[in-house]
Amino acid sequence: MSRRGFTLMEVVIAVAITAFIGVVLGVTFNTTINNKEIIESQAEHYRMLRTAMNRMVREIGAAYVSDRYDSKRYRDAFDRPTNFVGARDKLLFTSLSHQRLYADAKESDQMVVEYQVKSSPDPKAKGRSDLVRRERAQLEERMDRGGTEDVLFEGAKKIEFQYWNSDKKQWEDEWDTRRTERKSVLPTRVKITLFAVDESGKEVRYSTQTRIMLNTEFPRFE
Repeated sequence: MSRRGFTLMEVVIAVAITAFIGVVLGVTFNTTINNKEIIESQAEHYRMLRTAMNRMVREIGAAYVSDRYDSKRYRDAFDRPTNFVGARDKLLFTSLSHQRLYADAKESDQMVVEYQVKSSPDPKAKGRSDLVRRERAQLEERMDRGGTEDVLFEGAKKIEFQYWNSDKKQWEDEWDTRRTERKSVLPTRVKITLFAVDESGKEVRYSTQTRIMLNTEFPRFE
């Protein structure tokens, strides 16, 4: 009985088929890894977005102003330790939503908070802008000074705030309790709109609203 082996042509064809299958598997594997990274990046993007929006909703909802301060020390409304200073593109206010990280910390529920979009503090992210949050747990100094900053949302293009005037039944682009006519009242609602870039490079906006629970001034008790 004669035994016949593979011809050279058959070997070449078998090797070519094996190589082709290997290339297909490699491309499929790389594509799967890339898609996994894209999906994880998108998930992290939206997780950070939800966290940022939820935090702003909670902190703005607990905004307040108070008349309980030393009027001799803080004679100017601009120096008053509690205010709500809202512009179209940034918001500075006092809130009752501070969370103490240490049990014996000399802090209360009160804090100063500020939101605005600024150039990224990360030196590796040149040209990128972020939504930055500034917090100060003590109210002894001017509101626009001190505290620590952290990035609330990376890659933000801009942020817009609008303030609901319940008397006029309309949205307004600014609200400043340092003005005499608004010294003791806050907007009943605040609309937050954050502009960012999605995974396809297109600019999109995300919007939500929060209701301020204490929209009248805490009175002074003599």
